Amino acid sequence: MMGTTDYCFSFFRKPVQNIEPIRAVGIVDVYRYITGHYAQPQTEALRLMATSPEAKRYKATHFDYCTFSGLFRKRNERELIMHSGLMCLDFDHVENIMELKQKLLNHEYFDTELLFVSPSGNGLKWIIPVDLKGWEHSRYFKAVTNCIKATGLPLVDMSGSDVARSCFLPHDSQAYISPKYKDDVEENIFRPRLGECPF
Repeated sequence: MMGTTDYCFSFFRKPVQNIEPIRAVGIVDVYRYITGHYAQPQTEALRLMATSPEAKRYKATHFDYCTFSGLFRKRNERELIMHSGLMCLDFDHVENIMELKQKLLNHEYFDTELLFVSPSGNGLKWIIPVDLKGWEHSRYFKAVTNCIKATGLPLVDMSGSDVARSCFLPHDSQAYISPKYKDDVEENIFRPRLGECPF
C-alpha cells in the first residue's frame, strides 16, 4: 500500500497511552485517513469543546495518532527502529490558517510532504522531508525551527524536538499532499468499507 516515494513511520490506535504501534504507514496512508471520514466525528466533537478543560483529555482518548519522525517498536526514543526522514512542525493558535498555509507551501527552504489543520482547528501540522546527515533529531529540529523563525513565520511548538512525539490525526478534507503522490492517491488500491479505517 505504500507508494514509491513514501516514507515509513508508525501508526498507533487511540488512546495516546497506547504506546505499541499497529503498523508502519506512509504519507499517502495518512492523507487518505485524514481526508476520509475516519476521524470526522471526534474532530467535530473536539472543536465544539473549544478551550474547555475536557478538550485535552478528549483529544488524548479519541484520536488515533502517528509518529511522523520514526518507526518504533514502542513510542519511546530508545525504541526507535529508524528515523523516517520527516519532521512534523506544529503551529498552534494560528490567527489566519489560509495565509499561513500558503506561506508554508511557498517556503523557499522546505518542501511540503503533507499539510493539514490540527484537531483543534486553530493550528497547522506541517510535514517536511529532512536529511539529518548524522545529526540527532532534536538538534536538527532546533536548527529547522531557527530557520523558520528567521523567515518570519510563527513560532513552532518545540515538543516536536522529541523524535517519538505523537501527532493526533484529525479529519481535514482540504489537507494538502505533495503532487508527487498524485498517482498513488488516485490509484486508491484498497477501498475500505464504510466506517472502516484504511489501516
